[in-house]
Amino acid sequence: MTLDDLRTFVAACRHGNLTLVARELGRTQSAVSQHIKRLEHELGLDLLERLPRGVAPTEAGRILFAAASDGLAGLDLALRRLRDLRQGHGGAVRVATGATTVRHFMTAAIVEFRRRHPTTSLEFQTESSSRTCMEAVAAGRADLAWITIGEPVRGIEQRPVAKLRWMLAVRRDDPLAQRDALGPDDLAGIHHIRLPETSTSRLRLDAHLAAHDIHPPATTGVADWDTAMLLAELGLGHAVVPDLPNLSRTPEGPLRLIPIADLPPLTVGWAARQWDALAPAALEFAGFVESSP
Repeated sequence: MTLDDLRTFVAACRHGNLTLVARELGRTQSAVSQHIKRLEHELGLDLLERLPRGVAPTEAGRILFAAASDGLAGLDLALRRLRDLRQGHGGAVRVATGATTVRHFMTAAIVEFRRRHPTTSLEFQTESSSRTCMEAVAAGRADLAWITIGEPVRGIEQRPVAKLRWMLAVRRDDPLAQRDALGPDDLAGIHHIRLPETSTSRLRLDAHLAAHDIHPPATTGVADWDTAMLLAELGLGHAVVPDLPNLSRTPEGPLRLIPIADLPPLTVGWAARQWDALAPAALEFAGFVESSP
C-alpha cells in the first residue's frame, strides 16, 4: 500500500468516476485501476462498486475513505510546509472563497498582510458555494475557506465572524424605494433575482421566506451578489442581499438598499480542518480579516 494508492482511491470516492480521477491526477485510466486493485488485493476486500456510470465505495471503502481522506489532507499540508522550508520560501496561505468575498471582506486584510509578509504567497481559489469551499479544505487544496456558516460538517471546524442583515436592492424609481424599512410581507410581490440552488445563503433566505409563507417569483438567476445588484440596477428585478461590507451607498446612486426586518441575519465566517493546526501565517491572515472594518 502506497500513498499514491491511497490518493487515487480517495479521489475515486470523491469523483465517483475513474476517468475524472485519471484526468485530475494526470494518469491513464488503466494506471488508476491498478492502484485500486492493489489496495483491494492487499486488504482482501472490494473497496469500490463498479456501476454502469462510475464507481461508488463499498462499506469497506467508506471506512477507508473516512480515515484516508483526513490523514492525506494533513500529510499533504505538512509536506507542502516542509517543501517551503527547504526551498527558503515564505510559504503560502490558500483561501477558498465565493466570487465576491475578496472585494467585500478581505481588501484591507490583504494590504496589511502583504505589508507584514512580503514573501508569503496569498492564493485564492473561487468556488461556487460554501459546500465546495469546505470540500476544498477537506481535500487539502485550501487552508481556509470563507463560508456561510451552516450545519456541522464532519472534519471541518466553522468559526462565525459576522452577522449580516438582509437588504432589498431596488431601483430608485421603484415604489418600494420610498420606504425606510420593509417586512417579509413586502417581498411577496417582488421579481426576485436569485442565486443558484447550491448556494447556502440562498437556501437560508428561501427557508426564512417560506417560514412567512412567502414565495416570490424568480425572474432571473445569477452567480453572486454583485451581479444580482447590477441586474437590479438595470431594472431586471429586485435583489435580496446581505448587508455586505464595502457596498456602494452614494445618495445619488441608482439603487437603494432598504433593511428587511424580521429575517434572521446571515452568518458568515471561516472554515478549516483544525483551527489550532493552521500555520501561523494563515491564522494571522484570518485575524486581519476578522478585525477589518
